[in-house]
Amino acid sequence: MSYRWVKSNLFAVIILLFTGGCHYSNSKQSNYQPTSDSTVVSPVSAPLPTATPDTTRNKPNTTPIINNAKLVDIQSVNKNIVVDIRYATSNNFLKRKVYPEARCILRYRVAKKLAKVQEDLAKNQLGLKVYDCYRPLSVQKLMWQVKPDNRFVANPAQGSRHNRGAAVDLTLVDSNGKELEMPSEFDSFTPASHRNYSGGNIQALHNRQLLENAMQKHGFIGLSTEWWHFDASGWKDFPSLDVPFNQIPRS
Repeated sequence: MSYRWVKSNLFAVIILLFTGGCHYSNSKQSNYQPTSDSTVVSPVSAPLPTATPDTTRNKPNTTPIINNAKLVDIQSVNKNIVVDIRYATSNNFLKRKVYPEARCILRYRVAKKLAKVQEDLAKNQLGLKVYDCYRPLSVQKLMWQVKPDNRFVANPAQGSRHNRGAAVDLTLVDSNGKELEMPSEFDSFTPASHRNYSGGNIQALHNRQLLENAMQKHGFIGLSTEWWHFDASGWKDFPSLDVPFNQIPRS
């Protein structure tokens, strides 16, 4: 073997090894084909989930609590109801003033129902005028002394529905505040004051029935001997009271 042949073939072997190594390396790299799912998110850079605050837990209840038994002035509930409290004047069967001021005071639940009656009547250009509402028990005792007749005055031993703030004496008025004709005057204590009275003026009987229908629609029950007197449904829920008028807020 000549030196020239060895040198020539050794050079060829070196070239072959060099080119083969490069091909192996390139083929390894060409087999990797990235896809759209090949992105790797670092755990450090990934956003952490945030908790949504529970705004309902331990949230205070802002709904106002309504006290249906509270005594309220009717003017604070509906200002369109005409107030003509007879016992704050001498124009009554006692012929003397027994109320210090002319106010119609009722239990809140009763006042709201009476306001509904007023709203219904207003659609026909009519309205309510109240003669008496809450009556302190001390005044009830005075009335019983003057007229101890339980057909017209409740015995204070049992108490009146008026003493409970759950009864009202009233009539109808037109859009100008003028009273509509009724079979009798307020506090007349005659047969004409009875709810079943059929004599007298036809228009007066019609007006009496109109008042009764309007009141019954909202749960008021008429007294048989007085066309003007109505008890609110559920009046037994309230006890008799002797609270002075000046201790009851106007609003």
